[in-house]
Amino acid sequence: MSFLNLFKRDATRRTALYSGHVVPDPARCVQCGICSFNCPIEIDVRAYVWRDEAIKNSECLTCGECVMRCPRGVLRFAQTDLFEGRGE
Repeated sequence: MSFLNLFKRDATRRTALYSGHVVPDPARCVQCGICSFNCPIEIDVRAYVWRDEAIKNSECLTCGECVMRCPRGVLRFAQTDLFEGRGE
């Protein structure tokens, strides 16, 4: 791996974080609570998964801790339209 590729990958990750949010696959979730336990902001991620909702909490840092810690791969980042649902 070259030194420059390291920065390209990181730039792509930042793009995904600021233009997306965490989305669940509730069929794979066993409600273990590891995602919520590892959230630094103490968001109840498990409740969002149970309701099959994307984590659109305004306090969410999109740090990826819940995504990385989930043992079953239930959570992932998805690109979103940040202004979706706003009528002008």
